[in-house]
Amino acid sequence: MEQTVRKMPAAAATPVNPSGIKPLGVAVLVKPYEPEVQKSIIALPDTVAERTRMVETRATVIAVGPWAWHEEPAPRAAAGDRVMISKFAGAMIVGTKDGEQYRIINDRDIVAAISEEA
Repeated sequence: MEQTVRKMPAAAATPVNPSGIKPLGVAVLVKPYEPEVQKSIIALPDTVAERTRMVETRATVIAVGPWAWHEEPAPRAAAGDRVMISKFAGAMIVGTKDGEQYRIINDRDIVAAISEEA
């Protein structure tokens, strides 16, 4: 009698955390980034550009603590997602493994997911 062996589908690759920092509790480790600025005919004054930077901070989620969003039906973000975070949220830290700058924030400081960028 021949047995059929089912193979499980390959799991989605989990992004690697290069920082050496593991968030605990409701903490989320993110790496802020500046969106690419496209050249255009219309030039924005520096004051307008600064106001835009004050309102939005973009980041890539690096790692999520075990209790993040435990009171919500689904997590707001996962490692690898690009998100908008509160401007002055959390603390800036340096990765112990790679020396890069990161920000450790509370789970509630992620205010939106970025689905598309220009």
